[in-house]
Amino acid sequence: MPRTPDLAAFLAPPAPAQLPLPPAAQPAPGVRLLRGVPYANRVGVRPLELDLWMPDEPPGPLPVIVYIHGGGWRAGTRTDMGPRFRHWSPSPFARIARAGFAVASLDYRLSGEAVYPAQLEDVTAALAWLNARADELGLDTARTVCWGESAGAHLAALLALTTPVSGCIAWYGPTDLTTLPRHSQPGAYDAADPTTREALLIGAPISEAPDRARAASPVAHVTAGAPPFLILHGTDDTLIPLAQGEQLAAALRDTGGHVDFRPVPGADHGWAGLPDEDVERHFAASVDFARTCTAGPRVPARP
Repeated sequence: MPRTPDLAAFLAPPAPAQLPLPPAAQPAPGVRLLRGVPYANRVGVRPLELDLWMPDEPPGPLPVIVYIHGGGWRAGTRTDMGPRFRHWSPSPFARIARAGFAVASLDYRLSGEAVYPAQLEDVTAALAWLNARADELGLDTARTVCWGESAGAHLAALLALTTPVSGCIAWYGPTDLTTLPRHSQPGAYDAADPTTREALLIGAPISEAPDRARAASPVAHVTAGAPPFLILHGTDDTLIPLAQGEQLAAALRDTGGHVDFRPVPGADHGWAGLPDEDVERHFAASVDFARTCTAGPRVPARP
């Protein structure tokens, strides 16, 4: 008689690193897209997927950008870089691929599915998946830059500060959950409210769980080994105050790290209020920063 298998092992889904890759689509000339590639299985929630954008004919192993979407940790999609980019054709991801990068745009568990640190665990798992399949995909994951906007910038910063990468691009993200109430406009934020985005992320109001809020804050993870950071934040941001970007920049400078902090005059959250040409300019500056981070040795810290 055949030996009875371990039923749990028999029924378990296959490891994502061993699954066949989907066929490539061509969403824009010169660009290949592997859409909806599973990178992690989590009990009780949907499979977590990423989209991998690559140039059609790479000259060699590609540097990687790990892109993490915003949405207050409770919404958003890996296909979207924010409202100012939805009309772009080709898409911002296709443009980054044409610039010579592989772009992995990620799902992660939202706060309605799991509380922090689940989100950091997920984006860390995506990086591990990319490392495991780097040879197969033609990736040079030793040259990886994290990039995110809003809540995604928070996770990109955490990923960059807890895992060896080459750099981080953070657009208008929260960096210290414990000081967010103090920085916000009067009456705009209640630290005792259990329904704020941040409370839903950590599973408790900020005022009741300051240690948990601090542990979920990028500023708490800054060390002397931090990679270079580009931080762009609107001066008129009414959702995540400019002081949040200032705090992370100051923490990085205090440890001798390289940080390029750029307040963006007149910009509200999501680049609302900016002319199209300014949005294009900040996008191009971010791609240039990623190119610098993946081209050679780290640049020295700014004074």
